[in-house]
Amino acid sequence: MTNQISLNLDINGKSRQVTVEARVTLLDALREHLELTGTKKGCDHGQCGACTVHVDGERVLSCLTLAAQVEGSKIETIEGLSAPGDTLHPVQAAFLEHDAFQCGYCTPGQIMSAVACIREGHAGSDDEIREYMSGNLCRCGAYPHIVDAVREAAKELS
Repeated sequence: MTNQISLNLDINGKSRQVTVEARVTLLDALREHLELTGTKKGCDHGQCGACTVHVDGERVLSCLTLAAQVEGSKIETIEGLSAPGDTLHPVQAAFLEHDAFQCGYCTPGQIMSAVACIREGHAGSDDEIREYMSGNLCRCGAYPHIVDAVREAAKELS
């Protein structure tokens, strides 16, 4: 017998109802139950950062977070980052301008971490950006472009 729970999740400013097993991660709830597939499943062990989302303004690895843990919290995914009317967030625009992606698989997690990095005040130097973005891996090696994009977006958001 499965242990099903009903959750009311606040995702990207909208209330979403979902019934899942108690052991379902936030990542799987988003992707498999709510069809929000922008958040990527990379390692599923909290080591790559591809699944980064914001919970109450803090970056979290959704593969290590149970969906039940975030009921009552505000969850923001890559789908909710841009402004209404499809205006790109400054970090998204900077990633495009600086070609800060290659295959693009890690890009949603990189962008969500970059937004948090800037919001946390950790974009003062290239070394600081690299340090606070180090939990997000890019198999293609676009790191110099990612740092450039974060630096530029940080200037715009300051």
